[in-house]
Amino acid sequence: MLTLADVEAARRRIASGVPVTPCSESVPLSELCGARIHCKLDSLQRTGSFKERGARNALLLLNAERRARGVIAASAGNHALGLTWHGSLLGIPVTVVMPVNAPLIKVATCRRLGARVILHGEDFAAARVHADEVAAREGLSYVHGFDDPAVIAGQGTVGLEILNQVPDVEAIVVPVGGAGLIAGIALAVKSLRPEVAVHGVEAEHAPSFTAALEAGEPVTVGVQPTLADGLAVGRVGDLAFATARERVDAMTTVDEEALALAVFRLIEVEKTVVEGAGAAPLAALLRGRFPGLAGKRVVLVLAGGNIDLTILDRVIEVGLVEDGRLCRFTAVISDRPGGLATLASLIASTGASIKDIAHDRTFSGPDVSRVRAICIVETSDRDHIRRLFDTISAAGIELIPEAGAP
Repeated sequence: MLTLADVEAARRRIASGVPVTPCSESVPLSELCGARIHCKLDSLQRTGSFKERGARNALLLLNAERRARGVIAASAGNHALGLTWHGSLLGIPVTVVMPVNAPLIKVATCRRLGARVILHGEDFAAARVHADEVAAREGLSYVHGFDDPAVIAGQGTVGLEILNQVPDVEAIVVPVGGAGLIAGIALAVKSLRPEVAVHGVEAEHAPSFTAALEAGEPVTVGVQPTLADGLAVGRVGDLAFATARERVDAMTTVDEEALALAVFRLIEVEKTVVEGAGAAPLAALLRGRFPGLAGKRVVLVLAGGNIDLTILDRVIEVGLVEDGRLCRFTAVISDRPGGLATLASLIASTGASIKDIAHDRTFSGPDVSRVRAICIVETSDRDHIRRLFDTISAAGIELIPEAGAP
């Protein structure tokens, strides 16, 4: 089993190549969450995630022969990025096997940093099987992204930094995928400050740690597509689970809308771009998943910032809808002159802004004097939407609420 000494040794070992990231207090997030929130910004690492810590520690522990042959790993992205970057710094050849649906930004960055990238399989499990085959055939050392003792010890350095940066921390909230990060943090924190609570957050679409707790051991669960692609692991690591299970105080899961809203909130109030996995701790607090943390000093581990830019605009729009600042509805109005003007005036009278409007005459029913107007409207919050709907309904206009309706 791993010990605190392993984590402390890892901190000394990686210090020359992995910077200490900020852990700043956030006033706006504190107001939103009802706790004194600090953000541990490991999204600011060179490759955008905490994975650099474990990757560098594992690489530095290889002997000369294994370094010369090179290493291989299966990864959805961030472990591959960390391993590639530090492999290039240390002169160690790196091969990464990534699922075919891995985020394009992570695939492109791995190639740019010099890794041999193999796209194989629909998920991490399939990529792992292929990576094992390549490792055996070519004599490469496999570096597991979350169940290697050197990797877990490296990730635990996040916990040591938090204790130094926020001495009066009362709780740490950690995203959980394969469980290597929470295992390392929990080991370090509970060894030094057992009174500090360690909470974990999974995506609802990948509840592998929750399932392991229920079964008493790691089990395989079905994984659905999730914004938190870095957490999309169907089975937690054996060593990671054994290290974490008695040291984690609470676990929860969060839905996709909460993840999108958390990404949106961090962009809006912290001016920080974080991927879905990294935003999971905030998503849990915004959903009120840990009511016992109210009023306490809490550190959110924002573990990664490598969100695919091709979906960022969609995430922002989902966040706006979830926040009640964008809604869509259909109004059945008169098709005679003035019908649309009346609707527009009613919307304007509430202070809402029309973003888009379209007439649907073909599917508006047999009454040719009526037409459906499909509206997308910007509002300030859900109460504003209610006032808007009340105003339109009071004018005798039939409303059919759709996306964003309260």
